Amino acid sequence: MKILIANRGEIAVRIMRACRDLGYTSVAVYSDRDREALHTRYADEAVYIGPTPASQSYLNIDAVLAAARKTKADAIHPGYGFLSENPLFAQKVEKAGIIFIGPSPEAIALTGDKLEARKIAAQAGVPVLPGSEFSLADGGVPKEIGTDIGYPVLVKAVSGGGGRGIRLADSDEELLRMVGSASQEAELAFGDDKVYIEKFVRPARHIEVQILGDGNGNILVIGERECSIQRRHQKLIEEAPAPGLDKEVRARLYEAARQVGLALNYRSLGTVEFLLAENQNFYFIEVNPRIQVEHPITELVTGIDLVNTQILLAASGCLTLQQDQIQMRGTAIEARVIAEDPDQSFMPTSGQVSYLKIPSGSGIRVDSALYQGMYISTDYDSLIAKLIVWGEDRATAIRRMLGALEEFNIAGLTTDLGYLRDIVRSEAFLSGQVDTMYLESFQTTDSSEDEEKLLKETALAAALFIHNKLKQTAARVTREANQWRTAAWREQMVGFY
Repeated sequence: MKILIANRGEIAVRIMRACRDLGYTSVAVYSDRDREALHTRYADEAVYIGPTPASQSYLNIDAVLAAARKTKADAIHPGYGFLSENPLFAQKVEKAGIIFIGPSPEAIALTGDKLEARKIAAQAGVPVLPGSEFSLADGGVPKEIGTDIGYPVLVKAVSGGGGRGIRLADSDEELLRMVGSASQEAELAFGDDKVYIEKFVRPARHIEVQILGDGNGNILVIGERECSIQRRHQKLIEEAPAPGLDKEVRARLYEAARQVGLALNYRSLGTVEFLLAENQNFYFIEVNPRIQVEHPITELVTGIDLVNTQILLAASGCLTLQQDQIQMRGTAIEARVIAEDPDQSFMPTSGQVSYLKIPSGSGIRVDSALYQGMYISTDYDSLIAKLIVWGEDRATAIRRMLGALEEFNIAGLTTDLGYLRDIVRSEAFLSGQVDTMYLESFQTTDSSEDEEKLLKETALAAALFIHNKLKQTAARVTREANQWRTAAWREQMVGFY
């Protein structure tokens, strides 16, 4: 079987590794910027699909399909982001006679429309937050709607995800401004300016449940993840299982996620997301119809390779697991390493990786497409690596995460590694007492010590490099000198005899 990966970066490499495990051939696609990218080198085959802008390459449906036809690919895996939640793409892939490794186009369309997804969840008996059941863009902002729901409220894009097109409003006047702002961002990000509003719960935890369906009425639940550590509605640190989650609440979350999956007749991997309020009531947020960025922590606590399972399901149409086979053991934590500067309002950064030290050891995993000498640009998503750890218990996992964050060093551009260390060291995180607003008031420590340590390590690395070069040069000089001595000795011996 030959699989084209319609993506780039760490997720493309991750899927290619799954292909190797299964004995399948992998095909990479790449833009001008990614000619020397790791996923391009790692694949069995690679096809150029267009200029650097994603709209002309990774988001170009015709170019991706042309690459699939050219290489005679049997299937396409979209990864996450780019075309992964585009129902038209899934439809065209299947129409071309190629297997789409993901949900049906119909399920993607339903889950991509957040208003429709809310209706489906409500019809399945799953609690949803009070909110507008219509698009605000259809007729403006109804008078007093925010007051009726109860402030604060969130303005949210009907399409898309990833924290884009979301705004918080605390009054009628602010709501009008936030609707305009969110609508504009949604149009730019997703090509759809429709937004809606829903009640904002504070404090609350963000819990997501991993599901796997075969499209024939069978839905498996593969554990939950804590995703409350967020900045600007984007997840930064995730954990499985969710710490301190009541067993009865967990069981209800699992059943709610299963009911949503059944209502969608869901196929492939998916994630049902919930808000858990302080009173232990939970509410449906959305369904992400794709592999999640944070899938490795579920893999580590269950021992299930989710990408392999997803591919095998797409190839055979049959589930290879049963619910009673799925057990969670230990704790896994993921930290997202992002090319951004926490001291400059988290602006994206770029630069050449002049020094790279990847952490390793028991219970430590790094998913990335980094290599020393590569150039990190701002052309694409700023996520450059995922640091994942596992421990027999939460305390062990946290110790391993702290140690791995200390060991992880990237020189040549600014990243959020120091910021991540501060979060994991914080009392709230250590005690498992965080909510979705935690980072809004989080204060980091002085980063000068971290910067000094990085400078020292970089200097030591440079010194070691020079030292090794000098040793090689000295060895070569000595070797050549010995060769001359040997030749002279032989000449003397010939003369002697």
